Amino acid sequence: MSDPGLNIDQQRFLLKLARDAIRYHFETGKPPPVAAEEGALKEKRGAFVTLKREEQLRGCVGYPLPHDPLYLTVVEAAVMAATHDHRFPPLTLEELPDIRIEISVLTLPRKIENVSEITIGEHGIIVTQGLSRGLLLPQVPVEWNWDRDTFLRHGCLKAGLEEDAWEKGAEVQVFSAQVFAE
Repeated sequence: MSDPGLNIDQQRFLLKLARDAIRYHFETGKPPPVAAEEGALKEKRGAFVTLKREEQLRGCVGYPLPHDPLYLTVVEAAVMAATHDHRFPPLTLEELPDIRIEISVLTLPRKIENVSEITIGEHGIIVTQGLSRGLLLPQVPVEWNWDRDTFLRHGCLKAGLEEDAWEKGAEVQVFSAQVFAE
């Protein structure tokens, strides 16, 4: 799959769609009736929706692999980030005006043979061993000023593994993301 990136109008559409999906869910308990006209928004893509309040994480849910058209993935991830991120209590409708929405549209992950292939700020990682898996988006190490080793350690910890599992046979995959926010 080529990754031409989304244009500014498509990005704005998805950001508004994410906010509207959360609002509609709170008001009706249902997903919003929505359709996308543009081809890129109908492509099956992995995506994450991140919610922040006063620059603090308030929810982040997504899908690393494509399973639905992008616009539907964004709707589902937005509602799940607001209501089902186990790290946080569910968002409330009253909080929604204070929430900043960020969307990460992902490329397909690919296995790497050497961690030197990871470029901070360009790659996200998926660390897998057995049934354990941890994913960190490309913007995470930049936000926390992590080097590659720290990034890998946190990917292992997120998977529930020992922090050096990446040196002991855990599989590491990388992906890129187009990241945009309100």
